[in-house]
Amino acid sequence: MVAAGEAKTNRRECFATAMRKASRRLTQLYDDALAPSGLRSTQFSILAELAMGSGAPPTLTELADALVADRSSLGHALRPLVRDGYVVLRRGKTDRRAQHIALTESGRAKFHETATHWQMAQQAFASLHGKAWAKTVRATLLEIAHDDRLGKMAREARS
Repeated sequence: MVAAGEAKTNRRECFATAMRKASRRLTQLYDDALAPSGLRSTQFSILAELAMGSGAPPTLTELADALVADRSSLGHALRPLVRDGYVVLRRGKTDRRAQHIALTESGRAKFHETATHWQMAQQAFASLHGKAWAKTVRATLLEIAHDDRLGKMAREARS
């Protein structure tokens, strides 16, 4: 084990830093494309997840898990969507502590209206390097996002 201060670090090799930089750049692309709708990419992602979902509205925890987000960040992103009437928070019928997030009809309409802007960002990204490359990158990113071993590694490192 390496003692604190002994580890040689090369920030240029940091996967997390590279991923964050890429994420910020892609977020700029999508936020710019979505700007005419008044939504940010994080808000559109929430509407999309709810619109594409099947069954009962998810709880806050379930939606956070689906988006690979923490509950506090999700709560922050939900506030304007609730304020604007695109989603509603409902207490659970059997467990009153649980909050379910439901898409309203206004939210569904906003999702469909904004999808055109989102599609422009999708096409812009794919056109930069080609559709095959973009598909491979997306698959790789989703593989990383859903790799529970990474979260476990972080928890074990803190122990």
